[in-house]
Amino acid sequence: MLEQAITVRLAPPLIAKLKRAAELTYRSVDEVLANTINATLIAPPGLPDDLAGELAAMRLLSDRALQAATHPSLAPAQQYRLRQLNHAAGTRALAPTEAAEQTALLAAHHRSVLRRAQALAILAERGYPVRQTPFDASPTDDETDDSEATA
Repeated sequence: MLEQAITVRLAPPLIAKLKRAAELTYRSVDEVLANTINATLIAPPGLPDDLAGELAAMRLLSDRALQAATHPSLAPAQQYRLRQLNHAAGTRALAPTEAAEQTALLAAHHRSVLRRAQALAILAERGYPVRQTPFDASPTDDETDDSEATA
């Protein structure tokens, strides 16, 4: 692996912590810093690189940003359309354009769920209480009218 030098400006107390950790572990400050970054930005295995990097970087977000990330990123109209397509797929074969739309919406939904789960996990690690919610807290088809599709 090729190494690249970068300049990072750190406050003196943080530099002192790095030096002390290096002394205690008989390692260089560079090693301690690299290991700390690797440990902090660890991503769940088996995900596409872009998503894994996004989830790992969430550890650097503020508490407020993480709390915002616990909300679904799929718009209500997209959620409604996905429910429509899923229902239609249960009763008939979807047209190729519908199947492609369903696949794209499902991928966006899964990405949203992973982001939300990561945000909740990090908040829990930081000591925030995480309230229990039903697995699927979104309204059912019976509770949703067609006006949502235009929202």
